[in-house]
Amino acid sequence: VEGLCHLYRTNLYRNIRFIDAPANNIKCLLPCTALSVIKIIEHCPNCYDYSRPVGTQLSGKVVTVINRSEIVGRPLAAMLANDGADVYSVDINSIYMFRQGKLFKCDDETPESCVRKSSIIVTGVPTKAYRLPTEWIKPDSTVVNVASFKNVDEESLLKIPGVVYVPMVGKVTVAMLERNLVRLYENFHRKTDEQKERELEEKKAKQGRMLHWYTAIAVTALLGIQLLRRK
Repeated sequence: VEGLCHLYRTNLYRNIRFIDAPANNIKCLLPCTALSVIKIIEHCPNCYDYSRPVGTQLSGKVVTVINRSEIVGRPLAAMLANDGADVYSVDINSIYMFRQGKLFKCDDETPESCVRKSSIIVTGVPTKAYRLPTEWIKPDSTVVNVASFKNVDEESLLKIPGVVYVPMVGKVTVAMLERNLVRLYENFHRKTDEQKERELEEKKAKQGRMLHWYTAIAVTALLGIQLLRRK
């Protein structure tokens, strides 16, 4: 239900969105926390361009994700890149770029240079001491804090013109977990109309066979009683 098993993770990093190709009726699950960030960014102004086809709606956007854990940072960077963005994935000792399903090491970049280029910044550093310098953030940016600690000084951040700031994602993460649960039920347990019709036909056929047997037994019993009376 977390969307982190081998199948779903492999499909995510290969940008495969369905598990029943070529029919493409059963969608993959996505990691809950990363998906919650995507849903939040989808509803922030000037981020997703819905006039574009799926997979290109973040084209031209530069995103920095400060965290590369297997639970949040890495899958989130891949999901944003799958939607068309150039994504800098910043960790404690390295920077990579996710672009169109490929990964590139960025030896000539720094956290500051990445953030200064970005219109969307996601922080997920799980320590109280970390603070993202707000002077790196340009006007009209979107900043999402995923960590349980606040990775940015809100007061100074909100002084930047046009900044959209989302301080937490926990409640949306819970909603995405429930979404995954419903999707699992629909994908593997919910019966289709065709299945229901087939089961109904089988039930009717079974009832018909049972009625046939009951009729045969009743007629045999009546004939036996008639024969006994004649004797």
